[in-house]
Amino acid sequence: MKIFLKTEDEIELMRQANQLVAQTLAELAHHIKPGVTTLQLDGIAEEFIRDHGAVPTFKNFPNPYGSPFPASICTSVNDVVVHGVPSSQTVLKEGDIISIDCGTLLNGFNGDSCYTFCVGEVSQEVRKLLKVTKESLYLGIEQAVHGKRVGDIGCAVQDFCESHGYGVVRELTGHGIGRKMHEDPQVPNYGKRGNGALLKSSMCVAIEPMITMGDRQIWLDDDKWSVRTRDGKPAAHFEHTIAIRKGKAEILSSFEEIEKQEGELY
Repeated sequence: MKIFLKTEDEIELMRQANQLVAQTLAELAHHIKPGVTTLQLDGIAEEFIRDHGAVPTFKNFPNPYGSPFPASICTSVNDVVVHGVPSSQTVLKEGDIISIDCGTLLNGFNGDSCYTFCVGEVSQEVRKLLKVTKESLYLGIEQAVHGKRVGDIGCAVQDFCESHGYGVVRELTGHGIGRKMHEDPQVPNYGKRGNGALLKSSMCVAIEPMITMGDRQIWLDDDKWSVRTRDGKPAAHFEHTIAIRKGKAEILSSFEEIEKQEGELY
């Protein structure tokens, strides 16, 4: 395992990349409504990212099956947990949820964040899943401080989500981030306190709870990217990129503009 500590100048560059991700997600929030296709959202995102001098990191990102990711954002609707591929055939409808995962490469450093949006009016049951998942992200971030361990983050997420009866996906994790999108260490959403890699000030990681309404079991779709819940129930996904600090983590990405638009939905 090779963990890279960042300089303050590098963390500033990472903040800029992550703020662009935040702006892209906020721009997409204006367009998420019934009748819109996920491919349309992808086009909006790519144009926005490139117009701001960055590259969409996800585009052509490789997987073990030799299928480069064909789009600029992941658009995961309802029972798709992560890595949903934008398509002209996927039309958003009233009551759907869609998690949009976005990555940018700006000035040599990566930004990475995800938000799960409601499409029109969504059931209270699903809103609760989103609320708990988002809250678990911040509980994980509270543990992401100098001197703690990766297991402290995962334990906080797992305990909270499982206390509400939800499933915590095991096969996919958060990760270190910097010049590369995925660096060491892996940051699972489950674990034991005091276990795992030691967290040190100036490490940068992406924390991303992936939580299912039902069973935590998942399967890979025929497109070799989309990961779905086995029981067909919805899943939620929220992600922030942070810098480890002494006392309190620094969140480099932001949901502020999205939440201004979304209001107090959940």
